[in-house]
Amino acid sequence: MGAIFVVNLGKAYKQYPTRWSRLSEWMLPFKGVRHKLKWVLQDVNFKVMPGEAVGLIGINGAGKSTLLKLITGTSQPTTGSVHMTGRVAALLELGMGFHPDFTGRQNAYMAGQLLGMTVEEITGLMPQIEEFADIGDYMDQPVRVYSSGMQMRVAFSVATARRPDILIVDEALSVGDAYFQHKSFDRIRQFRKQGTTLLLVSHDKQAIQSVCDRAILLDGGRLAREGNPEEIMDYYNAMIAERENDTVRQAELENGKLQTISGTGEATVTDIALIGQDGERVEVVDVGAPVTLQVTVKANAAIPRMVLGYMIKDRLGQPMYGTNTHLKELPLDDVAAGDKVVYRFNFEMNLGPGTYSVATAIVSTETHLVNNYEWRDLALVFTVMNMRRAHFEGSAWLDPSIEIQRK
Repeated sequence: MGAIFVVNLGKAYKQYPTRWSRLSEWMLPFKGVRHKLKWVLQDVNFKVMPGEAVGLIGINGAGKSTLLKLITGTSQPTTGSVHMTGRVAALLELGMGFHPDFTGRQNAYMAGQLLGMTVEEITGLMPQIEEFADIGDYMDQPVRVYSSGMQMRVAFSVATARRPDILIVDEALSVGDAYFQHKSFDRIRQFRKQGTTLLLVSHDKQAIQSVCDRAILLDGGRLAREGNPEEIMDYYNAMIAERENDTVRQAELENGKLQTISGTGEATVTDIALIGQDGERVEVVDVGAPVTLQVTVKANAAIPRMVLGYMIKDRLGQPMYGTNTHLKELPLDDVAAGDKVVYRFNFEMNLGPGTYSVATAIVSTETHLVNNYEWRDLALVFTVMNMRRAHFEGSAWLDPSIEIQRK
């Protein structure tokens, strides 16, 4: 079983004011240092226990790739240490270690040996590697004629040809087509069931929340937060929207979940509820029942153009449905400070049984990246139960009419 222990990890690079300063420092060490240290990672501490899946997220430049290089040993830390147990397979930069003039097959042999496999083992696994990569005759063509997706197919197929104790995957999977991404994540899930420890770097919210037990947020080279994937991804998205952490806040709800709220506060949701057919508030809804999502918004400042949007998410935080009044061509113009607006969204609850949440966003356009007045995750939590329908599987009620013709 594989485990990863990262202790006080830091990485710094030397920066010299001129090109001669480096030579001077080397030739005349007694004159003192001529460089400054540029820290890209500092004081990073975490552990990934056997069989656990952890997602690593952060904006570009946060230090994710550097951290993975330190963990896998392709770069040496300035401070701290990394300790791993078990057999490791890492898929970092796309095509890393592939020679463009060698064929896919030849590169597969080289990559396999770097992962600790013998030539005989790779030969035995080659039919499986070819089948999973599914690039046909290109396997015997030089890698320089490959697309980025084809390189990723071969690299992933080799790295996962036998189940590792620890699997580390960087953003490389994002370049693949949808079909191969599904195949890859199916294999990752199978490995997880068999006990493989997973460290996954991705900006894909659904991938992190559906595969990982825990998420770690890197920001400015430091470990900013770690915890439940949904909570960390909500905070990450709010942080991107704000660009500044000052207006991003989290509060613990009665059910123990962390609610993320961000925005300027120029408008806020003061009340939100699901209303049933009898006009009363409900927390439990029957599959397919008509409901009204009622949202009350108060403007705390004059707002030239106000748009309200909502997103219904499942218990893992994956989006089920979302829309806003911009998309419905119903924005409000010239909302005065102190105004209260009640929105009512009427629809049938065609979701499968389970627990769901509603996130709200008050903005000026179709996204929260221009004017984010308020973004509120977990604004409402409700349960859908199947009280009247025949049993069905899935997260949506898509009941068909069936015609059968026997000849």
